[in-house]
Amino acid sequence: MAELTDIRESVREKYAAAAKAASESANAGCCGPEALTCSPADEQGLFGAALYGEASSDEIPESAVNASLGCGVPTAVADLAEGETVLDLGSGAGADVLISARRVGATGKAIGLDMTDEMLALARTNAVEAGIENVEFLKGYLEDMPLTDASVDVVISNCVINLSGDKPQVIHEAARVLRPGGRLAVSDVIADLDMDEQTKADMAAWTGCIAGALTETEFRHTLQSAGFEGIEIRETHRVHEHAAAAIIRARKPVATDCCDMPALASCCEPEHKPRGCTPTRPKPLSAPPANTREHPRPIPPPPPPENDTPSAHPAPAPRR
Repeated sequence: MAELTDIRESVREKYAAAAKAASESANAGCCGPEALTCSPADEQGLFGAALYGEASSDEIPESAVNASLGCGVPTAVADLAEGETVLDLGSGAGADVLISARRVGATGKAIGLDMTDEMLALARTNAVEAGIENVEFLKGYLEDMPLTDASVDVVISNCVINLSGDKPQVIHEAARVLRPGGRLAVSDVIADLDMDEQTKADMAAWTGCIAGALTETEFRHTLQSAGFEGIEIRETHRVHEHAAAAIIRARKPVATDCCDMPALASCCEPEHKPRGCTPTRPKPLSAPPANTREHPRPIPPPPPPENDTPSAHPAPAPRR
């Protein structure tokens, strides 16, 4: 298998060309005649802009949708709510980020993460054109996300995780940045068990979202190893002789054995505060002074019983 750096560079070159073509032509999408084609399935409308319905397309600039290189519409199954923070892995021209920003409203936020300067520039331009302000586009790698622990409510992705040369690390990073109870909702390619070695070794097939794909069993195991629960993998359509697009959803477990969020500042160990106090014992509300030791105080003996009534046998009088 190709080294991680080689895969990154091949993917970066392809998607930089896609961003440039999309900038130069409003009609140059993933299915365009130039270097934007993700796979032979594009000609059948199985990748890219053709997957977005009119409802989604009306929410954002046409240039953002036309530059889409994905295999699905993750925002359709992410169940986004007002006020949530959403992270889109491999955000490209920003289509799914902008759709998410509309749905979480002004009190929410949508963040796009991409390693390609050209795509980031295109996404920021599309956000300005759409007049959407509750967005942020970050440069970085999926294997080392530039976000703090437990900082987002939902992680989405559109046919990008399969492009990574270290998919388990990507999934572990997604689990790290999600808050307890947070959701993963991605569209991705799932490989058939019989995918041949020649296809797996083909870099063109890799950048075309096919060769690097996990099987359903591998994807499920990877999610479980990262601590996800409630895993759902549902095939949506075939995109290759040996692969299909699928919706993958899962949830990060809710933190247990800890204090509630309003009391977070005083009850939890400092190193756990950024993660919403994930499993740890609550910290005592008051700690002993530094450099001192507490010694148990001696328990005083009980006081002697009081004689409220005269004794039935008084002591004899002293002799004279």
